[in-house]
Amino acid sequence: MEQIKLKAILRAQRGKQSAKRMRREGLIPAVVYHRGEEPVAISVADKEMNRILRTAGGENVLISLDIEKEKKARGRSVIIKEIQHDPVKRHVLHVDFNEISLTEKILVEVEVVGQGEPVGVKQDGGVLDHPLRTLKVQCLPTDIPKHIDVDVSGLKLNESIHVKDITVAGTLKVLTDPEAVLFLVKLHEEKVEETPAEPQEVEVLTEKKEEEAPAAGAAGAEKGKEEPKAAEKTVKPEKK
Repeated sequence: MEQIKLKAILRAQRGKQSAKRMRREGLIPAVVYHRGEEPVAISVADKEMNRILRTAGGENVLISLDIEKEKKARGRSVIIKEIQHDPVKRHVLHVDFNEISLTEKILVEVEVVGQGEPVGVKQDGGVLDHPLRTLKVQCLPTDIPKHIDVDVSGLKLNESIHVKDITVAGTLKVLTDPEAVLFLVKLHEEKVEETPAEPQEVEVLTEKKEEEAPAAGAAGAEKGKEEPKAAEKTVKPEKK
Protein backbone atom coordinates (compact mmCIF):
# COMPACT_ATOMS: atom_id res chain seq x y z
CA MET A 1 0.00 0.00 0.00
CA GLU A 2 1.32 3.42 -0.95
CA GLN A 3 1.81 5.97 1.81
CA ILE A 4 -0.41 9.04 1.77
CA LYS A 5 1.23 12.27 2.90
CA LEU A 6 -0.42 14.28 5.67
CA LYS A 7 0.83 17.45 7.33
CA ALA A 8 0.32 18.09 11.04
CA ILE A 9 1.06 20.82 13.57
CA LEU A 10 2.30 20.40 17.13
CA ARG A 11 -0.20 21.64 19.71
CA ALA A 12 0.68 22.74 23.21
CA GLN A 13 -2.82 23.19 24.58
CA ARG A 14 -5.17 20.37 25.43
CA GLY A 15 -8.66 20.10 26.84
CA LYS A 16 -12.24 20.40 25.59
CA GLN A 17 -12.21 24.16 25.05
CA SER A 18 -9.00 24.03 23.02
CA ALA A 19 -10.39 21.13 20.95
CA LYS A 20 -13.61 23.04 20.23
CA ARG A 21 -11.65 26.07 19.10
CA MET A 22 -9.53 23.97 16.75
CA ARG A 23 -12.59 22.35 15.20
CA ARG A 24 -14.09 25.77 14.53
CA GLU A 25 -10.86 26.62 12.69
CA GLY A 26 -11.12 23.51 10.50
CA LEU A 27 -8.60 21.41 12.47
CA ILE A 28 -8.91 18.00 14.11
CA PRO A 29 -7.07 17.33 17.39
CA ALA A 30 -4.99 14.16 17.25
CA VAL A 31 -2.34 12.18 19.14
CA VAL A 32 0.58 10.07 17.85
CA TYR A 33 1.58 7.03 19.91
CA HIS A 34 4.88 5.16 19.66
CA ARG A 35 6.40 2.46 21.82
CA GLY A 36 8.77 3.78 24.45
CA GLU A 37 7.99 7.44 23.71
CA GLU A 38 5.66 10.05 25.10
CA PRO A 39 2.50 10.61 23.02
CA VAL A 40 2.72 13.63 20.71
CA ALA A 41 -0.27 15.98 20.57
CA ILE A 42 -0.92 17.35 17.08
CA SER A 43 -3.68 18.76 14.89
CA VAL A 44 -4.46 17.94 11.26
CA ALA A 45 -6.60 19.67 8.66
CA ASP A 46 -10.20 18.47 8.66
CA LYS A 47 -10.43 18.52 4.84
CA GLU A 48 -7.20 16.56 4.37
CA MET A 49 -8.16 13.91 6.92
CA ASN A 50 -11.57 13.36 5.35
CA ARG A 51 -10.05 13.23 1.87
CA ILE A 52 -7.72 10.45 2.98
CA LEU A 53 -10.54 8.45 4.58
CA ARG A 54 -12.69 8.71 1.44
CA THR A 55 -10.12 8.04 -1.28
CA ALA A 56 -7.48 5.77 0.28
CA GLY A 57 -7.81 2.52 2.22
CA GLY A 58 -10.29 3.75 4.79
CA GLU A 59 -9.05 3.49 8.36
CA ASN A 60 -6.27 1.09 7.30
CA VAL A 61 -4.55 3.72 5.17
CA LEU A 62 -0.78 4.01 5.54
CA ILE A 63 0.13 7.63 6.25
CA SER A 64 3.42 9.50 6.06
CA LEU A 65 2.94 12.13 8.75
CA ASP A 66 4.99 15.31 8.51
CA ILE A 67 4.80 17.24 11.80
CA GLU A 68 5.79 20.90 11.51
CA LYS A 69 8.08 22.41 14.16
CA GLU A 70 8.95 18.96 15.52
CA LYS A 71 12.49 18.50 16.83
CA LYS A 72 12.87 15.20 14.98
CA ALA A 73 13.58 16.04 11.36
CA ARG A 74 11.87 12.97 9.97
CA GLY A 75 8.49 11.88 8.78
CA ARG A 76 6.52 9.36 10.77
CA SER A 77 4.91 6.28 9.21
CA VAL A 78 1.58 5.91 10.99
CA ILE A 79 -1.74 4.11 10.75
CA ILE A 80 -5.02 5.10 12.35
CA LYS A 81 -5.52 3.54 15.76
CA GLU A 82 -8.92 5.04 16.56
CA ILE A 83 -11.29 7.67 15.22
CA GLN A 84 -13.94 9.45 17.27
CA HIS A 85 -16.99 10.62 15.32
CA ASP A 86 -19.76 13.00 16.26
CA PRO A 87 -22.73 10.74 17.15
CA VAL A 88 -25.19 12.89 15.15
CA LYS A 89 -23.32 14.65 12.33
CA ARG A 90 -20.70 11.86 12.03
CA HIS A 91 -17.83 14.24 11.32
CA VAL A 92 -14.40 13.40 12.80
CA LEU A 93 -13.80 14.75 16.31
CA HIS A 94 -10.44 13.19 17.21
CA VAL A 95 -7.86 10.81 15.75
CA ASP A 96 -5.30 8.54 17.41
CA PHE A 97 -2.33 7.47 15.27
CA ASN A 98 0.09 4.60 15.87
CA GLU A 99 3.62 5.07 14.61
CA ILE A 100 4.91 1.88 13.01
CA SER A 101 7.95 0.39 11.35
CA LEU A 102 7.58 -0.49 7.68
CA THR A 103 9.69 -3.59 8.23
CA GLU A 104 7.63 -5.05 11.11
CA LYS A 105 4.39 -6.96 10.66
CA ILE A 106 1.28 -5.53 12.28
CA LEU A 107 -2.23 -6.76 13.01
CA VAL A 108 -5.10 -5.01 11.22
CA GLU A 109 -8.75 -5.68 10.39
CA VAL A 110 -9.56 -5.74 6.68
CA GLU A 111 -13.03 -5.46 5.16
CA VAL A 112 -14.42 -8.47 3.26
CA VAL A 113 -16.47 -7.69 0.13
CA GLY A 114 -18.71 -10.17 -1.70
CA GLN A 115 -18.47 -10.20 -5.50
CA GLY A 116 -21.34 -11.34 -7.74
CA GLU A 117 -24.95 -12.41 -7.13
CA PRO A 118 -25.42 -15.92 -5.65
CA VAL A 119 -27.34 -18.58 -7.60
CA GLY A 120 -29.51 -19.18 -4.54
CA VAL A 121 -30.61 -15.56 -4.62
CA LYS A 122 -31.38 -15.37 -8.35
CA GLN A 123 -33.06 -18.77 -8.79
CA ASP A 124 -34.44 -19.72 -5.36
CA GLY A 125 -35.40 -16.35 -3.91
CA GLY A 126 -32.94 -16.58 -1.06
CA VAL A 127 -31.06 -13.73 0.61
CA LEU A 128 -27.32 -13.30 1.09
CA ASP A 129 -26.32 -12.99 4.74
CA HIS A 130 -22.92 -11.45 5.55
CA PRO A 131 -22.40 -12.07 9.31
CA LEU A 132 -18.63 -11.43 9.38
CA ARG A 133 -17.54 -8.26 7.58
CA THR A 134 -13.85 -8.00 8.55
CA LEU A 135 -10.89 -10.33 8.94
CA LYS A 136 -7.99 -10.02 11.37
CA VAL A 137 -4.87 -10.06 9.21
CA GLN A 138 -1.17 -9.93 10.02
CA CYS A 139 1.15 -8.43 7.42
CA LEU A 140 3.70 -5.73 6.67
CA PRO A 141 2.24 -2.20 6.62
CA THR A 142 2.99 -1.88 2.91
CA ASP A 143 1.01 -5.07 2.18
CA ILE A 144 -2.27 -4.01 3.82
CA PRO A 145 -5.06 -4.52 1.24
CA LYS A 146 -7.91 -2.03 0.91
CA HIS A 147 -10.32 -4.97 1.12
CA ILE A 148 -10.51 -8.72 0.47
CA ASP A 149 -12.80 -9.78 -2.39
CA VAL A 150 -14.72 -13.07 -2.20
CA ASP A 151 -16.68 -14.54 -5.13
CA VAL A 152 -20.16 -15.48 -3.87
CA SER A 153 -21.86 -16.06 -7.25
CA GLY A 154 -21.70 -19.86 -6.94
CA LEU A 155 -23.51 -20.05 -3.60
CA LYS A 156 -26.76 -22.04 -3.67
CA LEU A 157 -29.54 -22.01 -1.10
CA ASN A 158 -28.30 -23.06 2.37
CA GLU A 159 -24.68 -22.99 1.23
CA SER A 160 -22.02 -20.91 2.98
CA ILE A 161 -18.45 -19.68 2.70
CA HIS A 162 -16.20 -19.94 5.75
CA VAL A 163 -12.93 -18.15 6.46
CA LYS A 164 -11.04 -21.37 5.68
CA ASP A 165 -12.60 -21.45 2.19
CA ILE A 166 -11.08 -18.21 0.91
CA THR A 167 -7.67 -17.59 -0.63
CA VAL A 168 -5.64 -14.48 0.25
CA ALA A 169 -2.32 -13.12 -0.92
CA GLY A 170 0.73 -15.00 0.34
CA THR A 171 1.92 -11.93 2.23
CA LEU A 172 -1.17 -12.04 4.45
CA LYS A 173 -1.76 -14.28 7.45
CA VAL A 174 -5.42 -14.57 8.46
CA LEU A 175 -5.88 -14.90 12.23
CA THR A 176 -9.68 -15.03 12.33
CA ASP A 177 -11.30 -18.36 13.32
CA PRO A 178 -11.22 -20.51 10.14
CA GLU A 179 -14.67 -21.95 10.96
CA ALA A 180 -16.32 -18.52 11.11
CA VAL A 181 -19.00 -17.93 8.44
CA LEU A 182 -18.40 -15.08 6.01
CA PHE A 183 -21.37 -15.52 3.65
CA LEU A 184 -24.55 -17.60 3.75
CA VAL A 185 -27.51 -17.91 1.38
CA LYS A 186 -30.73 -18.63 3.24
CA LEU A 187 -34.49 -18.35 2.81
CA HIS A 188 -36.06 -14.98 3.41
CA GLU A 189 -37.10 -14.69 7.05
CA GLU A 190 -40.78 -14.17 6.13
CA LYS A 191 -40.84 -17.57 4.37
CA VAL A 192 -39.43 -19.54 7.29
CA GLU A 193 -41.32 -17.83 10.10
CA GLU A 194 -43.70 -20.06 12.06
CA THR A 195 -46.16 -19.38 14.84
CA PRO A 196 -43.95 -18.30 17.74
CA ALA A 197 -43.93 -20.59 20.74
CA GLU A 198 -43.53 -17.82 23.31
CA PRO A 199 -47.17 -16.61 23.29
CA GLN A 200 -48.32 -20.20 23.98
CA GLU A 201 -46.05 -20.38 26.99
CA VAL A 202 -47.43 -17.13 28.30
CA GLU A 203 -51.02 -18.43 27.98
CA VAL A 204 -50.16 -21.59 29.91
CA LEU A 205 -48.59 -19.56 32.70
CA THR A 206 -51.67 -17.34 32.86
CA GLU A 207 -53.96 -20.35 33.18
CA LYS A 208 -51.87 -21.73 36.01
CA LYS A 209 -52.12 -18.48 37.89
CA GLU A 210 -55.91 -18.44 37.44
CA GLU A 211 -56.15 -22.01 38.70
CA GLU A 212 -53.97 -21.30 41.69
CA ALA A 213 -56.06 -18.30 42.76
CA PRO A 214 -59.22 -20.31 43.55
CA ALA A 215 -57.08 -22.93 45.29
CA ALA A 216 -55.70 -20.27 47.57
CA GLY A 217 -59.24 -19.04 48.27
CA ALA A 218 -60.41 -22.58 48.99
CA ALA A 219 -57.55 -23.08 51.40
CA GLY A 220 -58.60 -19.93 53.20
CA ALA A 221 -62.17 -21.13 53.31
CA GLU A 222 -61.14 -24.47 54.79
CA LYS A 223 -59.14 -22.72 57.45
CA GLY A 224 -62.20 -20.63 58.22
CA LYS A 225 -64.29 -23.79 58.68
CA GLU A 226 -61.77 -25.34 61.03
CA GLU A 227 -61.77 -22.40 63.44
CA PRO A 228 -65.36 -22.99 64.72
CA LYS A 229 -64.45 -26.63 65.47
CA ALA A 230 -61.63 -25.47 67.64
CA ALA A 231 -64.03 -23.16 69.46
CA GLU A 232 -66.45 -26.06 70.13
CA LYS A 233 -63.67 -28.07 71.77
CA THR A 234 -62.99 -25.28 74.21
CA VAL A 235 -66.65 -24.83 75.08
CA LYS A 236 -67.41 -28.54 75.93
CA PRO A 237 -65.34 -28.63 79.13
CA GLU A 238 -67.20 -25.59 80.52
CA LYS A 239 -70.58 -27.44 80.22
CA LYS A 240 -69.30 -30.09 82.58
